[in-house]
Amino acid sequence: MAENMGIIWIERPSIGLFALAALVLALVWQTATIIYNLYFHPLRKFPGPLLQRACGLPWAIQHWSGMQAHKTQKLHEQYGSVGSFGGLTPAYGGPRKLNFTPANTHVTANEMSKADGFVKTVRSIPTSIINADREEHSRFRRALSHGFSDASMRQQEPEIIKYVDLLIERLHQECGQGNTKLNMEAWYNWTTFDVAGNLIFGQSFNCLNDSNYHPWIDFMFKSVRGGALSVALTYVGLSDLVQIMFKLGSFAIAKVRKYTDDMLQSRLSMEKGREDLFEGLLKRSEDWNLSFEKLSATAFILVLAGSETTATTLSGATYLLLTNPDILEKLKHEVRSNFSDASQININTVNNLKYMLAILNEALRLYPPVTAGLVRTVPKGGAEVAGHFMPEGTYVEVQHWSMNHSKDNWADPWAFKPERFLGTSEEALQAGNKLEALQAFSVGPRNCIGRNLAYAEMRIILARIIFDFDLKMAPESEGWIRKQKAYTLWDRIPLQVFLTPVQRDRD
Repeated sequence: MAENMGIIWIERPSIGLFALAALVLALVWQTATIIYNLYFHPLRKFPGPLLQRACGLPWAIQHWSGMQAHKTQKLHEQYGSVGSFGGLTPAYGGPRKLNFTPANTHVTANEMSKADGFVKTVRSIPTSIINADREEHSRFRRALSHGFSDASMRQQEPEIIKYVDLLIERLHQECGQGNTKLNMEAWYNWTTFDVAGNLIFGQSFNCLNDSNYHPWIDFMFKSVRGGALSVALTYVGLSDLVQIMFKLGSFAIAKVRKYTDDMLQSRLSMEKGREDLFEGLLKRSEDWNLSFEKLSATAFILVLAGSETTATTLSGATYLLLTNPDILEKLKHEVRSNFSDASQININTVNNLKYMLAILNEALRLYPPVTAGLVRTVPKGGAEVAGHFMPEGTYVEVQHWSMNHSKDNWADPWAFKPERFLGTSEEALQAGNKLEALQAFSVGPRNCIGRNLAYAEMRIILARIIFDFDLKMAPESEGWIRKQKAYTLWDRIPLQVFLTPVQRDRD
């Protein structure tokens, strides 16, 4: 307190002083955390770049920028099959993130739960099949299992074939007899989204008819890119900021939810007993007290997973075939010698195309639809992973992109060689290829439930494309894969291709 000319006033600390004090405390905390991570953390023995062992910021920046999977793969080449590439989560001195690439990763513990910081970044989003706990996830799987079975795929075959026929019809209309380049990445996506919309919501997105993306799908893609940002912010301790951004409508996922709710409401109004992919879950929704919000969230995941995996693999396979003309010629011979008419191509007959299946598997290896992000948390009591004991709370990940390009798992890992999938596992191993390292659809009780649907669609669509057209890549699409970024899912760019209809003699 001071007195001057009869005026009494109170001296208040300046805002700048508070800010300075907060900055000093933050720096002290971060310095202490970095020292702990490097010299005292239980997992300090695992190798990795100094900065990435010290804190999680470099990993978060890589993830946000769409380069994390590529960077992690290069780090595995430098540091080996097990590496500490993610630092710690500064907010609570949280779990160190370790990456593994061995093909025989072994866990001597119960199923590890998915890491909340990767699948539940927005707390207000209802649980779905992708982020439910073990018990609820098991119920989701049981309810949906029949819809995704082999028997169900054959029941749904006419609906799938209907959209494949439409795809081929539209490509004939638009290809200009081989003089007009078409973005095959988009055409594949339009097909798979139309199929998924029909099999889940009972309605098409009309992408093929409109030759364009439905607004719902456009918002979905934006939510995927926004999701990478939310994961990155959560990883460095800014989860509360993510919640604020979501409430303010900064993420496109809010609009996606509105579209999803509307389509689900339309699906619920349809007649009972419609045998599609979603019917099993709807039948049990009342008995299990599943909320509308949980049904909507699961429908969103099923549409995304059921369309993106297939479209991504078809796009990658097309690019790889066009950059390897000798392999394309072998596939053309297999398809065109097995069928004399397009009507012969169906779920059963494409099973005879062994070389095409090898091509699709090799495309899944070189261009996996999900590059990274399948992070698990080591359970209470710890667990053994790939011969190393991990304390509880550790983040662990076996990353597709790194596994699929590891010289420890594959001979000549960057080369497109479908032949590696033609022999037995023993023959492949003798040639330097560990076939079990390819797990594009994951493994265990949380593997992708849509595997059968994906393979059925991919084989039918690719067979029809090769049967009906000769393909040539436009010059601007050279280097297509390496030009892309991956935010767990690929941020695909146009794949421009010239399609020339095959001329056949008619009786």
